[in-house]
Amino acid sequence: MKIGFLITARLKSSRLPLKILKDLNGKTVIEHIIDRCRKVQDISEIVLCTSTNPQDKPLLDIAQKNDIYYFNGSEDDVLSRLHQAARLFGLDYFLSITADNPLFSIDYANLIVDTCKRDKSDFIKITGLPLGTAPYGIKTRAAEIVCRFKSIINTEIWGYLLDRPDFFAVKEIEAAGRLNRPDLRLTLDYDEDYLLLKKIYNSAAYTGVLNLFDVIDFLSANPDIAALNQDCIQRDLDQNTKEIIDKEFTDKRDELLKIQAQVYAGQAT
Repeated sequence: MKIGFLITARLKSSRLPLKILKDLNGKTVIEHIIDRCRKVQDISEIVLCTSTNPQDKPLLDIAQKNDIYYFNGSEDDVLSRLHQAARLFGLDYFLSITADNPLFSIDYANLIVDTCKRDKSDFIKITGLPLGTAPYGIKTRAAEIVCRFKSIINTEIWGYLLDRPDFFAVKEIEAAGRLNRPDLRLTLDYDEDYLLLKKIYNSAAYTGVLNLFDVIDFLSANPDIAALNQDCIQRDLDQNTKEIIDKEFTDKRDELLKIQAQVYAGQAT
């Protein structure tokens, strides 16, 4: 079984331009993510998944500099980009994180890898972690089924298409102990997020990669820092798009089941 780690990355952000190239204590945000990916066990490839748009060319240079693979795919259809990259590298499963999450949990990424090997889930999600620290686990065949079935193209927020227990084997793992802190925000989308992350990287003691336990302990001891981005609003699918997706899964159930059978019978296109 081949399991890869796919990093979704683009340079199109308007709220915080070039956010994943910003510096955090001597390294860019994206390079911190690459360093964390290297700590995850039994990963065959790390692939930076970006678009064919020329504006994303600096990301290819970063991938080459850091000796990882890259893949150029659709600008808007992120799930299709991930699926095509997974197929190109012959992955049975892939872990996924977006490039604005430089503190994703290595421990739970390892748990996802173990889960992929053990129970063959289609979609593995972690709940309870700080926002921005939970990677996902996806079976490549499950991604293919959705990509062949869906009609929407803009899939930057794609979890809603796979988190479907009626159609897929969805595994939900709740974070335990000190890591269960859903009240904390550790993603990068606003200036306030960047200020918080800079304070963490410049103040918390670490060598190599930051341990998420230490980050949470630092924020618990410094609630004023933890509160810096408390008013930032996390993006989600709009209600209209959710309703369109729900209707599609309901109205085209037979078509989806047919595609599902074809993919698992090896009739992928």
